[in-house]
Amino acid sequence: MTLPSAVLFSCTMNAIRSPMAEAIMKHYYGAEVFIDSVGTRTQELDGFAIVAMAEIGIDITAHKAKTFDDLEDTSYDLVISLSPEAQHKAVDLTRYMACEVEFWNTFDPSIIEGSREVRLEAYRKVRDELVKRIRDRFSDEDE
Repeated sequence: MTLPSAVLFSCTMNAIRSPMAEAIMKHYYGAEVFIDSVGTRTQELDGFAIVAMAEIGIDITAHKAKTFDDLEDTSYDLVISLSPEAQHKAVDLTRYMACEVEFWNTFDPSIIEGSREVRLEAYRKVRDELVKRIRDRFSDEDE
Protein backbone atom coordinates (compact mmCIF):
# COMPACT_ATOMS: atom_id res chain seq x y z
CA MET A 1 0.00 0.00 0.00
CA THR A 2 1.19 3.51 -0.77
CA LEU A 3 1.05 5.67 2.32
CA PRO A 4 -0.40 9.17 2.07
CA SER A 5 2.21 11.89 2.53
CA ALA A 6 0.13 13.84 5.09
CA VAL A 7 -2.66 12.68 7.43
CA LEU A 8 -4.81 14.79 9.75
CA PHE A 9 -6.83 13.22 12.58
CA SER A 10 -9.74 15.23 13.97
CA CYS A 11 -12.13 14.89 16.88
CA THR A 12 -14.22 17.22 19.00
CA MET A 13 -11.76 18.61 21.58
CA ASN A 14 -8.32 17.41 20.38
CA ALA A 15 -7.82 16.12 23.92
CA ILE A 16 -8.35 12.33 23.71
CA ARG A 17 -9.12 10.55 20.45
CA SER A 18 -7.25 12.55 17.82
CA PRO A 19 -4.08 13.00 19.93
CA MET A 20 -4.08 9.25 20.58
CA ALA A 21 -4.52 8.52 16.88
CA GLU A 22 -1.84 11.05 15.91
CA ALA A 23 0.66 9.51 18.34
CA ILE A 24 -0.12 5.93 17.27
CA MET A 25 0.23 6.84 13.60
CA LYS A 26 3.53 8.63 14.31
CA HIS A 27 4.75 5.60 16.25
CA TYR A 28 4.25 3.31 13.25
CA TYR A 29 4.62 5.64 10.26
CA GLY A 30 6.11 8.92 11.49
CA ALA A 31 9.29 8.57 9.45
CA GLU A 32 7.27 8.31 6.23
CA VAL A 33 4.17 10.44 6.77
CA PHE A 34 3.46 13.95 8.13
CA ILE A 35 0.80 13.51 10.83
CA ASP A 36 -1.15 16.07 12.84
CA SER A 37 -4.40 16.34 14.80
CA VAL A 38 -7.03 18.97 15.54
CA GLY A 39 -10.40 19.41 17.19
CA THR A 40 -13.46 21.47 16.44
CA ARG A 41 -12.69 23.11 19.80
CA THR A 42 -9.81 22.67 22.23
CA GLN A 43 -9.47 21.31 25.72
CA GLU A 44 -6.49 20.37 27.87
CA LEU A 45 -5.02 16.94 27.14
CA ASP A 46 -6.89 14.28 29.11
CA GLY A 47 -4.93 12.55 31.89
CA PHE A 48 -6.48 9.15 31.23
CA ALA A 49 -5.38 9.41 27.59
CA ILE A 50 -1.82 10.10 28.77
CA VAL A 51 -1.88 7.02 31.03
CA ALA A 52 -3.44 4.72 28.41
CA MET A 53 -0.84 5.71 25.83
CA ALA A 54 2.05 5.43 28.30
CA GLU A 55 0.99 1.82 28.91
CA ILE A 56 1.99 1.01 25.32
CA GLY A 57 5.17 3.09 25.45
CA ILE A 58 3.90 6.22 23.67
CA ASP A 59 4.33 9.61 25.37
CA ILE A 60 1.72 12.22 24.42
CA THR A 61 2.44 14.72 27.21
CA ALA A 62 3.90 17.30 24.78
CA HIS A 63 0.64 17.47 22.79
CA LYS A 64 -0.89 20.94 22.48
CA ALA A 65 -4.55 21.03 21.49
CA LYS A 66 -5.47 23.01 18.40
CA THR A 67 -8.46 23.62 16.15
CA PHE A 68 -8.94 23.48 12.40
CA ASP A 69 -8.42 27.27 12.40
CA ASP A 70 -4.96 26.82 13.98
CA LEU A 71 -3.66 24.66 11.14
CA GLU A 72 -0.61 26.14 9.46
CA ASP A 73 -0.45 23.52 6.74
CA THR A 74 -3.74 22.87 4.99
CA SER A 75 -2.31 20.39 2.54
CA TYR A 76 -3.38 16.92 3.67
CA ASP A 77 -3.97 13.87 1.52
CA LEU A 78 -6.25 12.27 4.08
CA VAL A 79 -8.37 13.63 6.93
CA ILE A 80 -9.70 11.02 9.35
CA SER A 81 -12.55 12.23 11.58
CA LEU A 82 -13.20 10.44 14.84
CA SER A 83 -16.40 12.23 15.88
CA PRO A 84 -19.51 13.40 13.98
CA GLU A 85 -18.81 17.06 14.75
CA ALA A 86 -15.27 16.75 13.39
CA GLN A 87 -16.59 14.98 10.30
CA HIS A 88 -18.67 18.04 9.40
CA LYS A 89 -15.58 20.27 9.67
CA ALA A 90 -13.50 17.81 7.65
CA VAL A 91 -16.05 17.76 4.84
CA ASP A 92 -15.93 21.58 4.85
CA LEU A 93 -12.17 21.35 4.21
CA THR A 94 -12.81 19.65 0.90
CA ARG A 95 -14.25 22.90 -0.45
CA TYR A 96 -10.73 24.35 -0.65
CA MET A 97 -8.43 21.36 -0.24
CA ALA A 98 -8.19 18.29 -2.44
CA CYS A 99 -8.18 15.54 0.16
CA GLU A 100 -9.83 12.27 0.99
CA VAL A 101 -12.03 12.25 4.12
CA GLU A 102 -12.78 9.14 6.16
CA PHE A 103 -15.11 8.88 9.15
CA TRP A 104 -14.07 6.47 11.90
CA ASN A 105 -16.82 6.93 14.47
CA THR A 106 -14.86 6.47 17.70
CA PHE A 107 -16.38 6.24 21.18
CA ASP A 108 -15.69 9.15 23.55
CA PRO A 109 -14.34 7.46 26.71
CA SER A 110 -14.67 10.63 28.79
CA ILE A 111 -18.40 9.98 29.20
CA ILE A 112 -17.78 6.81 31.23
CA GLU A 113 -18.34 7.16 34.96
CA GLY A 114 -17.09 4.92 37.73
CA SER A 115 -13.84 4.03 39.43
CA ARG A 116 -10.48 5.07 38.03
CA GLU A 117 -9.94 1.55 36.69
CA VAL A 118 -13.37 1.42 35.00
CA ARG A 119 -12.74 4.76 33.33
CA LEU A 120 -9.19 3.85 32.31
CA GLU A 121 -10.44 0.63 30.74
CA ALA A 122 -12.66 2.69 28.41
CA TYR A 123 -9.60 4.66 27.28
CA ARG A 124 -7.66 1.44 26.72
CA LYS A 125 -10.45 0.14 24.49
CA VAL A 126 -10.37 3.33 22.40
CA ARG A 127 -6.57 3.16 22.21
CA ASP A 128 -6.62 -0.48 21.13
CA GLU A 129 -9.33 0.20 18.55
CA LEU A 130 -7.27 3.04 17.10
CA VAL A 131 -4.13 0.89 16.94
CA LYS A 132 -6.08 -1.80 15.08
CA ARG A 133 -7.76 0.61 12.66
CA ILE A 134 -4.52 2.43 11.88
CA ARG A 135 -2.58 -0.80 11.35
CA ASP A 136 -5.39 -2.27 9.23
CA ARG A 137 -5.72 0.89 7.14
CA PHE A 138 -2.04 1.65 6.56
CA SER A 139 -0.10 -1.61 6.90
CA ASP A 140 1.30 -3.25 3.85
CA GLU A 141 -0.16 -6.74 3.49
CA ASP A 142 3.39 -8.09 3.08
CA GLU A 143 4.41 -6.95 6.57
